[in-house]
Amino acid sequence: MFRGIDEVDWASLRHAYGSAEDVPGLLRGLASADPAERETALDRMYGAVHHQGGVYDSTLACVPFLLSLAVREEVRDRAGVVELLVSIGGSVGDGSEGDGDGGGSDDVAARVRAVLRAGADVFVRLAGDADAGVRRAAPGALVRFLDRPAGVLALLRERITVERDDRVLLALAEGLGLFARRHLPTAGAHAAEAVDLLAVLSGPPYGPELRLAALGQLAQCAPQSLPADLVPTVVRLLRDRSGQRACGRHAQDSPGVDTLAGRLRRLRPSDEEGARLLRTLHSALDDRVSDRVALLCGQLTSPDALDRCNAVWMAAGLLREWRTGGAEPVVLIGAQLGAEEGRLHDAAVAVLAELFELARPAADHLHALVTCRPELRVRHGERGAPTLGGPLKALARAGDARATPVLAEVLAGPVVPHDLGLVTPHLGRAAAPLAPALRRHLARVPLDGSDTHERAVPLLSSLTALGDAESVPSVLRLLRGMPDGLRLRDAVTGAAVRALAAFGSAAREATPDLRGLLETDCAVSAADALWSVTGEADAVVPVLLRKLTDGGRGRYQPAAAADVLGRLGPAARTALPALRRMAGSGEVSERTAAACAVWRITGEPEQEQVLPVLRSAWAEHPRTRTAIAGCVAALGPTGAPLHDLLRAELTSPRRHRATAGGYAGHDIHEDEELLRVCREALGREGGR
Repeated sequence: MFRGIDEVDWASLRHAYGSAEDVPGLLRGLASADPAERETALDRMYGAVHHQGGVYDSTLACVPFLLSLAVREEVRDRAGVVELLVSIGGSVGDGSEGDGDGGGSDDVAARVRAVLRAGADVFVRLAGDADAGVRRAAPGALVRFLDRPAGVLALLRERITVERDDRVLLALAEGLGLFARRHLPTAGAHAAEAVDLLAVLSGPPYGPELRLAALGQLAQCAPQSLPADLVPTVVRLLRDRSGQRACGRHAQDSPGVDTLAGRLRRLRPSDEEGARLLRTLHSALDDRVSDRVALLCGQLTSPDALDRCNAVWMAAGLLREWRTGGAEPVVLIGAQLGAEEGRLHDAAVAVLAELFELARPAADHLHALVTCRPELRVRHGERGAPTLGGPLKALARAGDARATPVLAEVLAGPVVPHDLGLVTPHLGRAAAPLAPALRRHLARVPLDGSDTHERAVPLLSSLTALGDAESVPSVLRLLRGMPDGLRLRDAVTGAAVRALAAFGSAAREATPDLRGLLETDCAVSAADALWSVTGEADAVVPVLLRKLTDGGRGRYQPAAAADVLGRLGPAARTALPALRRMAGSGEVSERTAAACAVWRITGEPEQEQVLPVLRSAWAEHPRTRTAIAGCVAALGPTGAPLHDLLRAELTSPRRHRATAGGYAGHDIHEDEELLRVCREALGREGGR
């Protein structure tokens, strides 16, 4: 099986980490009698030769040997080899589903695919292999690499009639769906046959798992073939499947050795198959949000805890991407907090913490949990500072005032969770009772400790959110007393300056300190604070002007300086030429901030420059929308030329930073904030 392997000049070939001279050893490791060596070899193949879905000249050289390994019955774990081949072949950009960009050149990618197509008859043999794992991996390879549509369809149909392994049947259904999607444009008659076969598999007498798989594939390739009562049908099948699983659960994978592949396997849901079936269906339903919500509610009320656990994670995916407007799934996620600690409990806590204000319908469940389980209020990791426990974090992020007395009890202890400052703003004025305790803790922070940053910044952030002017003496103590060279001193200084800005004129005694920071890397924050405290535009505009072109060590300082100049309004008119130049060039964040600043300073949208910049940023860079909407809101009636963008945003069902198959961190809260600002801006104009 390794004939000719030593004739390849592996040292001249490359993989993700350089020379491929180690690849022959990896290939031989795949055939080892030692399970640990086989798993390690497979792990390293994915890590180097097929790194992040890439293909290299060494990948091309490996393919013939991998094909040879796949058909040798004495080789154990051949299913992993076939899966590797499918992954390699699905990464070379032929436009089919699952293809990635690859890590090598287009020429190498095309040659890899040519070799796989030339050797595709191997997968015909493997479709009937004695090893069920190999049979399970083979359909995806057949559909991707065998260029005989009629033959592929006939083989899939034949295998379905004789196969008795449930997991292989699921793979065959997935193969049919992939076949239909690939051949609809070019081999419509064959694709239609595949759809018809999926429709048959989606009904009796087939078992619930295969029927669910077939429905998921139909939703992807032929949604018109789905039954009218899709949601109740799926919920019923899901519960039938759960009942069958309770009678004879699939064996769990053995722990294996500590490799990347092994770790990923252990991170999978305990009912991975069920999760995959429902993910496929949810993904295919896409913008049919009402159907997906109804399906989730059915999943979340299942008698089976594993079904509910899968539903919790799927609900998170739906809520990240779509503005559903419904509270029922969130209430049902909250109900899972009563489960014993484990996957379901942990999943519900994690998802509710991510929902921020959307978690309010589950607030009663969260409050009950943090009240009766004090040990869940603070997490102490093996390394690093303590953090708020998930239930308390979720309750505070939801803006529920009942979090305040619980946080007060936490503050009565010896440690302050380092993420406290991230949740306090969500409580608004309801967090005001925390101010005295926060002040006391801040006054005790050592000025020269190794943990000064970890202890001070959460407290400063919280007091900033509260606008607690009584904290000025403690803030100034830090600002004046920290020695040079203190670890992360600039970060503490920045947090202190932001606090003084929030206190406004009540922090007037800090004026000399803020003036002293105008020539440092904290200049923008110091100028902002000085303006807030004294209203002295003459002192801050020159500093901000310098930062428009010289950000120092902070790459975001030009945009931050433009933002402050915009908030100064007409007092910053001398900065207009520089701001107009910035609006015409540079990074999108800088152009956007500059255009907003020009509009706020002049009161005019400047049709030649400002509006085109902002409209372009809004359309092409969704992350700028909240800043633009904030500018429009601050302008009042003058912001009317962009009200059409805000109205369109409020009618869009999709979250503004959602992308197909992905999303940004904290995207739900950012999106809800955008909607709030849009409503505020339009409300001022007598809009929505």
